Amino acid sequence: MSEWMKKSPLEWEEYVYKEVRVIASEKEYKGWLLTTDPVSANVVLVNFLEDDSLCVTGIMGHSVQTVETVTEGDHRVREKLMHLFTSGDCKGYSPEDLEKRKNSLKEWLEKNHIPITEQGDTQRTLCVAGVLTIDPPYGPENCSSSNEIILSRIQDLIQGHLSASQQEAKNCEHTD
Repeated sequence: MSEWMKKSPLEWEEYVYKEVRVIASEKEYKGWLLTTDPVSANVVLVNFLEDDSLCVTGIMGHSVQTVETVTEGDHRVREKLMHLFTSGDCKGYSPEDLEKRKNSLKEWLEKNHIPITEQGDTQRTLCVAGVLTIDPPYGPENCSSSNEIILSRIQDLIQGHLSASQQEAKNCEHTD
């Protein structure tokens, strides 16, 4: 078993969002480490190409021999990597708009006696009763749960909230 496989997920986390050099199966790979799978130790590297596209490389954990940091990532690289695979739905919203949508939905769910918390490093994900998550931009299609009954009911509540919010916005336009 390689040294990489012997490390814990917390030790692997030290490499996330940093430019690394990985030696695996006698080959060298270089890129920004996006994530490491906690079960298989697989590594995902991202390279930003000159034409604004990117190259994503997956390296099987069992083949990784060494990983070393080449460059510490700054906040711009970290933000870019963190938002690589976020829903395209979010791109039409400013961070302020997303925060307003999140807070509005959170208040609505609390008003309906739904236990809700925020989770994740950036507190962007809402979590309902520990069994359902809602990611930005906080619409019914952004819900995820293995419990289909809870999923359906929360999606209906969110749809009702969105309909009420849109109706309220229309009423405000007519009173001006």
